[in-house]
Formats: sequence, C-alpha cells, structure tokens
Amino acid sequence: MPVSTVYRGTLAHSTRDEALQILEDFVLGVDAEGKIAFIEEGQNVDSLSQTWGFQTSDVIQLEQHEFLMPGMVDTHIHASQYSYSGTALDLPLLDWLNTYTFPVESRYKDLDYARNVYTKVLKRTLRNGTTTACYFATIHTDASLLLGQIADDFGQRALVGKVCMDCNSTVPYYKEPLKECKDETLRFIRELLKKEVKCWTLPCRTPIKETGMITANYAHVKPVVTPRFAVSCSSSLLHTLGKIAKNNDLHIQSHISENKEEVKLVKQLFPDCKSYTDVYLKHDLLTDKTVMAHGCYLSDEELKIFHERGAAISHCPNSNLSLASGMLNVRNVLNHKVKLGLGTDVAGGYSPSMLDALRRAMDTSKVLSMQDAQHQTLTFEEAFRLATLGGSEALSLDDQTGNFEVGKDFDALRVNMCIPGGPVDMFPGQGPKVILEKFLNLGDDRNIAEVFVAGRRVVPFPDL
Repeated sequence: MPVSTVYRGTLAHSTRDEALQILEDFVLGVDAEGKIAFIEEGQNVDSLSQTWGFQTSDVIQLEQHEFLMPGMVDTHIHASQYSYSGTALDLPLLDWLNTYTFPVESRYKDLDYARNVYTKVLKRTLRNGTTTACYFATIHTDASLLLGQIADDFGQRALVGKVCMDCNSTVPYYKEPLKECKDETLRFIRELLKKEVKCWTLPCRTPIKETGMITANYAHVKPVVTPRFAVSCSSSLLHTLGKIAKNNDLHIQSHISENKEEVKLVKQLFPDCKSYTDVYLKHDLLTDKTVMAHGCYLSDEELKIFHERGAAISHCPNSNLSLASGMLNVRNVLNHKVKLGLGTDVAGGYSPSMLDALRRAMDTSKVLSMQDAQHQTLTFEEAFRLATLGGSEALSLDDQTGNFEVGKDFDALRVNMCIPGGPVDMFPGQGPKVILEKFLNLGDDRNIAEVFVAGRRVVPFPDL
C-alpha cells in the first residue's frame, strides 16, 4: 500500500506497558487506506523514502512546540442531551432524568430538531479532539439513524445506540411497549448496517433477525445495543436485548451503580439478583463488548465479574460530581484489571471535552487521596492513557485505534502549543513531556490544529 502522508517530529502515545511513551524526532507514515505504515527514528528518513517511495521534501515537519497524539475516545456521551449541557445541574440523578432529560429527549421525533442538535454535538466533539465516541441517542429510530449518518458525514468513529426503555411511570409518554422496542431496535440495526457495500450472509433487503449477521457500509459507525438502565427496562426487554446483542455480535452500553438511590431501586426491582451487576449478567448483557457507565458503587465482587467477563467501565467524573452521584475509585478498578475509559456523559457532565474528563478524573483521584492517605493518586500519564488507549480498549476497538502502532488506523490530533491567541504560554527549555502535561491541564480546542480519523482530516472542517 503506497504511503500518502509522512510526518516527522514528536509523537506521544500509550502502550500496553507504558502509560506514556514520548518519541522525539520520529517519522510516521500513513498509507492510502489511512493506516499507520511505519514508525521509525527520524534519522532513517532517507532509507524510508527509498523503501516507501516518497520524497523527503514532502515530509511534514512538526514545529518545536507541536506534537502528534492519538485521538481521544469518549466512551459515554448522550448526544441528545447536548442542547442543555451546562445547565440543569441542580438535582440528583433520578429527579434530574424525570425533570430535564426525558422531556428533552422526547423532542427527537422531530427530525429537524434532531439534525440541528446532532450536527452541533458532532462538530463540537471533533473540534475538541474526540475521534471516537460512544453515543446514546433516544428511543426514536429515525433520529438515531440520523445521528449515525451525521457521524459518518463528519468522519467521526462512532458507536450509536437507539435507547431502549419500556418502563417509565414518571414520564409515561417517553417509553416504548416491549414489542415495539424490540422491532424498532431490529430496524435500527438493520437500517444502520445495510449501508454495507456487501452483505455476507443475508441480502440487504432482508430484515436482520436475532440470528442474522450483516456488515456495514459506514466504515466507522456501528450500532450498539442500548438498554437505558435496569430501572427503565423490564426483565423481558433485557433478555430480548441480550439475545439480539449475542446473536449478532454487537456492542452493548448502559449505566450501572451511578447513584445510591438508583442502586437501592434496582435491588427492589430485581430481588432475585445478587447485585446490580448480576442483573446484567443474568440477562446476557455483560460481555467483552459491553461498556457500563459510572460504576461508583460496584463492590470488589462485582469488579471481579467485570474482569472475568471482559466488560468495561466508563468513568464519567464530571457527571459524577455535577449530579453529586459519587466518586469512582479508579485505582481499585485498575487493580481489578477491569477495562476502563473516560466519558464526558453530556449533559450530566457539563463539558463535551475529553480534556475536561481527564482533568476531572485526576481531581476525583486527589479527593479520594485526601480521604484515604493510602490511596494512590492517578497520574497525568495514567489519565492520558485512559483518554486514548484505555477508551479504545473499553470499547473493544483497540485493534483499530487508541495509539500509534503499525497497522492501526491513523486517528490523531496535531497539537500546537504556540497557536496565536492560545490558552497556554510556553517558556524556553520546556521539553515534550512538560509540553504534553501543559496541554492536558491547560489546553483547549484552540491548540488542536488538525484532527484525523483513519487518515482522513476531519478538522478543520471542509468548506461545504
């Protein structure tokens, strides 16, 4: 495969063994399919040019205060809540859902309204360096399909979930009967996946069955089975969704142990289950392609089950604090070897920026250290890993993205710390590790000069 673009300069990424690896004066080549073709020391550029057939004069040289890093991965965000992000943070979770969330989400039967919000959230997250996002939409199939289309149009890698809920006594107009929820979930999956160039085992015109498999034409947008959470789903619906996900090898997303009141309610609703985790386990919803948001009150026994099943947790620190839900002990999750990524959880989290999620994760860890002197505080290097490779692992996409490895897609940010009018001041003698730390703590979208997904430049946005 011919090389289309070659960069030379500083690279920063994570590996399975190192939370942060900084490569100074390295050359990275991207092939015509948007995959990383090579990563080698800069001194080898001449031999590389002969091997790969590019001109050294065409190499893009990064400036002294520039670097490339992997795109950030938002493992939990409610695209449909973006319209009221930054507001409505005065209530605890369950009251917040009934007062603000469900009434707003019910508006998405209006596709013009949906298009306006979804376009804005896609552009905002991409500007802030989110190359991969795991989205909750609403119960509306057509609007959820529209979110997938918009994500593909803008080039973001995305998992999109049509929300499933058949129980909602407080806001009764925002739910679906069990059969309708099942049928519409299957329609959502069928319509999103029939965009494939080729259908391997079913003709494209044939509806997807609980046992069917189809491949998608949206190269980087996939469906994710989305029971909202155990409180709003009957056991029958949970069983149905577990079967659909299992038989079609789909991702699963939901919420777990976010708020103490919610945990108590789940125990009342599912008395035959040992724990909140056991609810999802018994309904075949805890797999190696499952990501559960929050997990603030998971016991060690539940974390052990997560590890055994290969399921992941999305840490949403802004939302946990903003709704006064709780604080996840990240160190304990990592000690249990559970896959872990970061999520903005818009709009419970008021910021759509993964940099904010990273900062709030470190803040939460420091608060836990104040409460317990034995607690090991999360380092910025570890937080960087959670925002990139950790997120791709949590979404079971780490074979495609998350760091700079030959063969993976080039999902990357070009960061410029000396952008005119930028938020950070630089000083002589500050090396690449300091520059990265300053970006993580002080930088914002102004420092993100370019964003790439699978080699395609998606920011700045092309003129339409």
